[in-house]
Amino acid sequence: MDWRGLEKEIYRRCNDLISLQKQDGRWEFCFENSIITDAFMLMMIQTLEIKNEKLVLQLRDRIFSQQSNDGLWRIYPDEADGNLSSTIQAYIALLYTKKRDGNDTRLNRAKEFIMHNGGLKNSNLITRAFLAMNGLYDWPSLPIDPAVLFSLPLTAPINMYDISTYARAHFAPVFLMAYEKKSLTSINTPDLSHLSGDQTEQSTWEEWHNLFALFNISERYSRVNKQNVLTYILNHIESDGTLLSYALTTILMIYGLIAYGYDKSSSIIQNALNGLSKMFCEVNRTKHLQNSPSTTWDTSLILYTLQEAGVPSHQSVITKGAYFLLTQQQKKHGDWSVHNPNVAPGGWGFSIGDTINSDNDDTQAALRTIRNLYETHEVYQNSYHKGVSWLLSMQNNDGGWAAFEKNTNKHLLGSLPIINARDALIDPSTPDITGRTLEFLGHYHGCTLQDPIVKKAVNWMWDQQEKDGYWYGRWGICYIYGTWSAVTGLIACGVNPNDRRIQRPLEWLLANQNDDGGWGESCRSDVVRKFVRMPDSTLTQTAWALDTLTSICRQPTEQMKKAVTYLLSEQTNNAYPTGAGLSDAFYIRYHSYDHIWPLLSLVHFYKKYYRN
Repeated sequence: MDWRGLEKEIYRRCNDLISLQKQDGRWEFCFENSIITDAFMLMMIQTLEIKNEKLVLQLRDRIFSQQSNDGLWRIYPDEADGNLSSTIQAYIALLYTKKRDGNDTRLNRAKEFIMHNGGLKNSNLITRAFLAMNGLYDWPSLPIDPAVLFSLPLTAPINMYDISTYARAHFAPVFLMAYEKKSLTSINTPDLSHLSGDQTEQSTWEEWHNLFALFNISERYSRVNKQNVLTYILNHIESDGTLLSYALTTILMIYGLIAYGYDKSSSIIQNALNGLSKMFCEVNRTKHLQNSPSTTWDTSLILYTLQEAGVPSHQSVITKGAYFLLTQQQKKHGDWSVHNPNVAPGGWGFSIGDTINSDNDDTQAALRTIRNLYETHEVYQNSYHKGVSWLLSMQNNDGGWAAFEKNTNKHLLGSLPIINARDALIDPSTPDITGRTLEFLGHYHGCTLQDPIVKKAVNWMWDQQEKDGYWYGRWGICYIYGTWSAVTGLIACGVNPNDRRIQRPLEWLLANQNDDGGWGESCRSDVVRKFVRMPDSTLTQTAWALDTLTSICRQPTEQMKKAVTYLLSEQTNNAYPTGAGLSDAFYIRYHSYDHIWPLLSLVHFYKKYYRN
């Protein structure tokens, strides 16, 4: 291997990233998700009769651009049979663009697919809920008003803080409409009688009946006050007008507030619309609504990568970026403080402008850069101590770290017969976030296996290792990603790379390397919860695999050199999603990832084996 050529390529890639930094120190890359955000946005614009024909046409073009050759929509490219919910979202949104009878040649196959697969009633919960909010699907007749969830005291067996942050934010605006069966319609609302079929079957809203049955615990908890729901929503609106910086929750909020009595011309609705307008990015000359722009996350990862590559901390690219991160450190108590009281704020969020929705992964990522600047100024020392204190306090009782909250993992909720209950309703510890937190604590905070916090986390990680030697990654795709997070975290804290439990994932990775030297894993892994190898390698997954091998192996192997060759020769990659939001529903292509992870893995490989 030509180590001088590798060094030169690392230098070139660092300069490419540096050239993309914004004036205020941040980086902006697109967070590209499936068409649900584009479809819901288009339906909302037409329902509210907002006069913006240009945006309507841009969203229409975006949705059509994601249509597969067979006329269907998919949430990942190799999804075998098309995705029913995604196809329904796209098909119906397109019907809003002008009055149609459903006979458009580009839509006929989608219509047939929807009808052949049982119609609207077989779509996922958020799709049916949004259709009901638009008067396109019948609300269920519920035994209780679901808004009771926001009226239950914390002493109740189940209360609003027992479900995850993201579930609360999505449920709240829906609950303003569901019990009274409210909906918003307009002259643009299409006729879907040809798709609806029989909606009277109990199974069409079985998930909600299963969930709400838990709340009907006692008559003493039956008082419903929708003002509590409204208060929750209002308290979670960010300065840009969005609900927790998410596009989908903001769209749902606009519907809920208008149904509750807010005029669409009111400042709160207009601010929300303005906030959504700033969440668009361009993808292949189309306009795409990001669900949650990844600015803070991307900036943290890039600064960490540049520092690992040897860019001095005093250079302006680092200091400007670090100052941006300082402005994003949170100072408010968010929902996380309910299960973690008496702890000062100090975490970071995912998107620029997040002020109350800290998460553990963004926090550990930001702290890496702050730690490297610790000796330069007192402001970084204060920031670092606040961040670390908050992160350590968020460790769950089981030893792991979750995404947003602490000990929000009630078995009763996670085991409900609801699709994706464990992923959507609760926020349990995950190997990926726990592994990356351990990697930070070991490499940056000086923690070892003797530290009680680390020891507890490591023991939990061993319990999560699966029989084939890998770990599941909740927020990425999927087993390559989870295994990379786990192995690098365990070794950083002192686990011997020769430990048999570390050698097993090494053997598994080498057995699943593609002929081109890379690795590829299908999103289907996340659906079936078993590794599904993909013959087409991706840059990001190859980088994760190589970084895992680098952390284990004392000397570079031929398989690793082959992976390096792949990363050096592949400058562009297909648009395969490697991020996960919700299993079998929401996957993400981070446009930053092919810039970040290959560079980071090449840096680690070079520093360990070739730099004298």
